[in-house]
Amino acid sequence: MYRNIRDLREDSDITQAQMAKMLNCSQQVYSNYELGQRDIPTGILIKLSEIHNVSVDYILGITKTKERYPE
Repeated sequence: MYRNIRDLREDSDITQAQMAKMLNCSQQVYSNYELGQRDIPTGILIKLSEIHNVSVDYILGITKTKERYPE
């Protein structure tokens, strides 16, 4: 899961500081999410899925399908 959020952020050319601002948290808190040093709250997972237009299941590593709402 932690690798997924880093890869999604890097694929979107977004810095940790920019992502932290979008999530209304500090850069250090966001960095801890990516490093797996802090649990990611449900609300943050949902916001990440909206920002990257992927499913929460993809972020969690449950599925390899990125689509939020597969047809």
